[in-house]
Amino acid sequence: MDRKTNAARLLDAAGIPYELVPYEVDEAHLEAGHIAAQLGEDLDRVFKTLVLRGDRTGPFVCVMPGSLEVDLKAAAGISGNKNCEMLHLKELQPLTGYVRGGCSPVGMKKPFPTFVHESALLYETIFVSAGVRGLQFRIAPQALIDFIGAKIYPL
Repeated sequence: MDRKTNAARLLDAAGIPYELVPYEVDEAHLEAGHIAAQLGEDLDRVFKTLVLRGDRTGPFVCVMPGSLEVDLKAAAGISGNKNCEMLHLKELQPLTGYVRGGCSPVGMKKPFPTFVHESALLYETIFVSAGVRGLQFRIAPQALIDFIGAKIYPL
């Protein structure tokens, strides 16, 4: 699979270096652990893109290592909300343009406040979805953070 996703075209247009890394999709296992195993990478380097809805700000995005579960109370706090919840699956594609297991922090239908876990900065490169199931970006975390206008957060 060597197709350019919209997210890849956006990075190309901005001159941001990345590598597209394919993996085998298993519809029953869309989680980061499966992807890390497929790539032969540490789960802490494979980041998942989660879309949440805050009670005050509406949708926002957390990009975090596959080894962590989102702490809703902490996520609400960093995003300026009192409470938040995971976005309902049926809302994901209409809101972001992406499906579960292929949601990239790059190139959503509109920009949402985005928070990248501080551990991303421990690595020279991290993996995030390239916008379709079966394809990841290997990208320098600071380049990603700068491009999507994300904030770093500790959790």
